[in-house]
Amino acid sequence: MTTAPIFPGPRTPATAVTPYDIGLPVLRLVLGAIMAVHGTQKLFRWFDGPGLKTTGMFFEKGGYPAGETMAVIAGVTETLGGLGLILGLLTPLAGAAIVGVMINAIAVKWAGEVIGQVGVELESLIIAAAATLALTGPGRFALDRFVPVLRDHRVVYGVAALALGVVLAFVVLMFRD
Repeated sequence: MTTAPIFPGPRTPATAVTPYDIGLPVLRLVLGAIMAVHGTQKLFRWFDGPGLKTTGMFFEKGGYPAGETMAVIAGVTETLGGLGLILGLLTPLAGAAIVGVMINAIAVKWAGEVIGQVGVELESLIIAAAATLALTGPGRFALDRFVPVLRDHRVVYGVAALALGVVLAFVVLMFRD
């Protein structure tokens, strides 16, 4: 006896392209590119970025010890998380990495406002988009289809990855003054 999926979706042949097959890559590409650009700005001063030294001073001003080390961690996380989303590779972990970085960004930026110049609406939107990709998976057109464990995405993968990302974000926050 087999059980039907809880949310079976439309019944289509395996080769039919669904709206998810088109929509998820759009979200992956845009979010991934934004995050990869931000990461390379920190690491390599690309795209008129501040580079490690200036970003490190920003991290120290935000209460983090070893500012340049934290800048490297944030830059690598944003770059690899962004590239993972673009490629649809290890998507739950890539999304969780972005969530973790954005939790720290909100903690540094938070001034009690959600909307406006000092608000955190952009960071919140990035968290929601990254969490959505971690939970839904990358869609059909992604390199995860070639990773045996991730070939058939399961919500539990996204939940576990997000839990890891949130825990690590709070571990990093514990180092702040």
